[in-house]
Amino acid sequence: MSTTQSERLRGLLEPLIAARDLDLEEIEVTPAGKRRVLRIVVDSDEGVQLDECAELSREASQVLDDSDVMGGAPYTLEVTSPGADRPLTELRHYRRAVGRLIKAQLHEGGELVARIIAVDDSGLDLEVPGVKGRKPTARRVSFDEIAKARVELEFSRKPDKTDKRDAQHDEKIDENKEEA
Repeated sequence: MSTTQSERLRGLLEPLIAARDLDLEEIEVTPAGKRRVLRIVVDSDEGVQLDECAELSREASQVLDDSDVMGGAPYTLEVTSPGADRPLTELRHYRRAVGRLIKAQLHEGGELVARIIAVDDSGLDLEVPGVKGRKPTARRVSFDEIAKARVELEFSRKPDKTDKRDAQHDEKIDENKEEA
């Protein structure tokens, strides 16, 4: 996708996305046979629900149809949220991952697997799991030490009170039980 098309798409879609209190994470146009796929990735501190993606897709489709930014060639529009394995590249990504386990490649070499305890403008407060029965240790890492990082998926982890998404999910389950 050309820079000008990317800038035009961003300029057209960003206000629409911001009006829904969402962050525009990525816009990508890729060829798919005779068509193209326009993929819009959005996120928020509370996550993104499927209904929000569907509503945004309808609105974005109308705005795109009313403009010439995609040209005359056919395309398919996808509105989605980031996958669980997306790279952590922005301060807001790290803030949204508080309470989660991450794997970070460090510029000095080496790899670090740790749980994010807190985030500020300069870096992360981490809890490094103990090995062979040892207690976890605290570690501070500045953002400029991190070459790249991702959230590690945990399938058997017990919910932690510091994980906002787990706590919100548990509250919704409790509300649904009370309504039933």
